[in-house]
Amino acid sequence: MRFALGLEYDGAAYAGWQHQGHARTVQQVVEAAISSVAAEPIKVVAAGRTDAGVHATHQVVHFDSAASRRDRGWVLGANRNLPRDVAALWIVPVAAAFDARRSALRRSYRYLIVNRPQRSALAAGRATWVHAPLDAGTMHDAAQALVGEHDFSAFRAAACEAPSARRRVERIAVVRRGDLLTVDVTANAFLHHMVRNIVGSLLAIGRGERAVGWLGELLRARRRAAAGATAPAGGLYLVDVEYPAEHGLPRGRLPEVPV
Repeated sequence: MRFALGLEYDGAAYAGWQHQGHARTVQQVVEAAISSVAAEPIKVVAAGRTDAGVHATHQVVHFDSAASRRDRGWVLGANRNLPRDVAALWIVPVAAAFDARRSALRRSYRYLIVNRPQRSALAAGRATWVHAPLDAGTMHDAAQALVGEHDFSAFRAAACEAPSARRRVERIAVVRRGDLLTVDVTANAFLHHMVRNIVGSLLAIGRGERAVGWLGELLRARRRAAAGATAPAGGLYLVDVEYPAEHGLPRGRLPEVPV
């Protein structure tokens, strides 16, 4: 049978999602935990390959197993074997054609920024601290230039292996709630470091170092070297992966960070 599994994790202690021979990854600990429950080797496929230090409140994976377990048994068993910074949330039997990556309609990320003169002890590692005042309204207005289908070469990492830089951003919003700024981005798919590179450029606009139209200029120029620095990984969360309704999968939730 094929199963879809929902996960959340704090990515601070991991070298990203995907298997690496030299470092501990989220995929590694998840596969070990589910294999223990299934009493057979299990391989999982994820909706998104989050980078080192990036978190998730709603990662979705699929795996195949011949083991007979109740849904509750899968989740409880996985959590008994997972480290404290990774948790299984739910499991749903799915059709054999379901693919956590290819079946996804869209993905959503949230980036968290604590914007105040003093750093936050409680949000350390879970939000990026910027001490200089940021104009969230200007950042939001600038970000709207990215909505639609474009070539996002200016916002992809040099090591990105995607065959095409074209992606469709459906929504991007920058909102301030007290000292906390959130940057929400929904797209059909993302390039390597795409959200963090967008946020890095938005920060330059929010500090008044660049004009509102700069993001659109970067998009048209398609040169990564012209854009802002890559924002730190600790502020980024994979918060939702949406699938066709017939799969019956739960939707994501947004992170809560004390500041």
